[in-house]
Formats: sequence, C-alpha cells, structure tokens
Amino acid sequence: MPGNRLTAPKGPTVVTDDQEHPRAAAAFDALGVEYEKAFAASKTHRRSLEWLLARLAPGSRVLDVGSGTGRPTAETLAGAGHEVLGVDVSPVMVELAARQVPAATFRCADIRDVPLADESFDAVCVYFSLLQLDRAEQKDLVRRLVRLLRPGGHLVLATVPLDVEGVDATFMGQPVRVTSFPAQELIALAEEAGLEVLAQEASMFTPAHPDARPEPHLFLHCRRPQPPRMG
Repeated sequence: MPGNRLTAPKGPTVVTDDQEHPRAAAAFDALGVEYEKAFAASKTHRRSLEWLLARLAPGSRVLDVGSGTGRPTAETLAGAGHEVLGVDVSPVMVELAARQVPAATFRCADIRDVPLADESFDAVCVYFSLLQLDRAEQKDLVRRLVRLLRPGGHLVLATVPLDVEGVDATFMGQPVRVTSFPAQELIALAEEAGLEVLAQEASMFTPAHPDARPEPHLFLHCRRPQPPRMG
C-alpha cells in the first residue's frame, strides 16, 4: 500500500512506500552525494541527455529509473520544462534528489512495484540502474518499461557492458552484487523488448573516487516504433 505523500510548499515532492527498502539500496544509502560527485564529469552521460532533449516535445513526461540524487538526469530534464518522475530504492538518494531538484517528483520504491499506466511516458531514462538485478529481472523490466512508453517515445539505457552474473564486487568502497550483459547481448535485449536502437556510444570512465577503477560504459539511445498505419 502506498505511503504518505510528503509535500512542502514550493518545495520537493517525495512519495515513499511503507515497506523495508531492498538490501541493494544499502550501498547507495551509504554513498549518498558521493555518488553524484564521482560521476559528475561523465561527458557521455551529458551527451546522452542532450540527445534525448533534442527529441522531446515541450512538456514531455519522463520516467527516470534509478534517479539517484537527481543530478544530472532529473535536474536537466526538469530544467528544460519536462515533467519528471524519478524512482529509486534508496531513501537517502530520494531525499537528496527531492531537495536538489524540487521541480521533479521522486518516489522511494522498487520500480517493479510502482503501478504505472502503459503508454503514459514520452521517454524513459535507465542510467546504470539495472546492474543489481539478475538477467531475467533485467529483461522483464526493460520489456515493462517499453510498455510504459507511448509509441514513438524514446528510452535511453546505460550500463557497464560486461559478461558477468551475480558477481560480488566492491563499488566505491561498498559491497555490491553485479549482473550485466556484454554489449551485443544488451542490444539484442533492447531489440527483443520492442525497441529500435537508433544510436550507441561506448566510453571508458573513471569515477572521481579514491576506491574507483576505470569502467566501460555503454549508452543505448532507443525508440519504441510507431505502429504501422492501416490502409
């Protein structure tokens, strides 16, 4: 059952679920704003947002899956006049995002548990938020996110494209369990979910953190096709 809606006058909007947050959120609760600082210099992420902004009609509705601190994704999109809903499992991240990006709405929940109507978003952002799901869960979630898109809508997806499954690792000093796909399998996943992959960009990035290591990043820029016209 949904929890209370917490609304401050002229301030942030946060919705929380009355349930214990997943264990996977613990690492990001601990990282907090340090995560934002570590990834702030990602030029590839900025270019991805520019790609999306160039394709959105004014006042588009955008879902930010794994919205973190709200920066740069929700902040950039809301600043351009779009209606942004951010969903993240980390209460600490959601509170930070709500303070930093009061123009957007944030919900502390597992995206898989949030009731959202099919074809209700013009765009969906999925920046590095699949990595703590297993492969079957990732496939199921991408298929669901495609259903949330209006035909012709766009989905941007970023991940660390490695052939790993259920690997225990340390990320910025925090223990995490990571699952991902190599690049071609991720592209196939997106296409099987019903997306057209319009563009992609691969890069190497080292987060600005003493415990971070260089990591490959892959950004996919996709569209849900319009249905064929009859007659």
